[in-house]
Amino acid sequence: MNIVEMLALIALGYILRLTLKDERPFDWLRFITNDILLAFFVFGNVASKDLAYLLSIKTVFLYVFIIIAISLGFSYLYGRFVLKNDPWAGALMVLSVYPNTAALGFPIAGLFLSDVTPAILYSTTNSMIVIPIVTFIAAHYSSGGASVRGSFLRALKFPPTLANLFALGLVILGIKLPGWFIGPVGTLGWWSIPLLLVYFGSRISLSRLEWRKLLEVGTFRIAIPFIFVFLTLRWASREVFYSVLVEASMPPAIAANAILAQYKLRAEEAISATFVLTLLVIALFIALKALL
Repeated sequence: MNIVEMLALIALGYILRLTLKDERPFDWLRFITNDILLAFFVFGNVASKDLAYLLSIKTVFLYVFIIIAISLGFSYLYGRFVLKNDPWAGALMVLSVYPNTAALGFPIAGLFLSDVTPAILYSTTNSMIVIPIVTFIAAHYSSGGASVRGSFLRALKFPPTLANLFALGLVILGIKLPGWFIGPVGTLGWWSIPLLLVYFGSRISLSRLEWRKLLEVGTFRIAIPFIFVFLTLRWASREVFYSVLVEASMPPAIAANAILAQYKLRAEEAISATFVLTLLVIALFIALKALL
């Protein structure tokens, strides 16, 4: 999938949202894509590998923790000492630490790589760690309350996460699934990518865009992780370098905006910033692809 096709699918989602004026079709699209097709996509890619392959990309797992620590740490310090009591500090932390590693990360990683398995492993590992963190942050900075343990258990119940863990278990045990099975699973799962882009387009909003907040989110979610990975991981294999570079530099996730909306924590500003940053990230990697 190329950039033009990605933008066209995002635009299609936006047009459909303006035309239908009904959330139910998009709720079904989210369910089918996130809970079913994406699980097939993750399982098909991971289960087709072997243990030696996973051990060769252990750097991917290490960088998940490093990038989370960098994004969360810098955004927390900025919120504490600059924003202080502004509730936007909590929203900024959520947006900074929760990237869109699937709907946008996989297609962009595919611009550079034929095998996006390292990107998938980065994404699913990142989601398991980030979801309870951002839920707790959103609850803390709003009037609600949340259990970290409960949030973590909900993350484990997410079908793509379970599919990833199951596939990893098969790989670690040395169980190789036949091609006649794993091939169709991967093919079916691939449809999650274009449908995720359509769904993302349906969530677009520019009603509350503020340039200062756009710059803040862009700095902690995109600029700092991109520069860090670019400077420290050039020695790695092409698959590891581009997977981590892409996944670490993605704009905020749609789910991050949904969590902010659930806790009534500056969701409109967050959605506007997310959309603009998505376009900027696409432009960034178009330029990188042209230069390298």
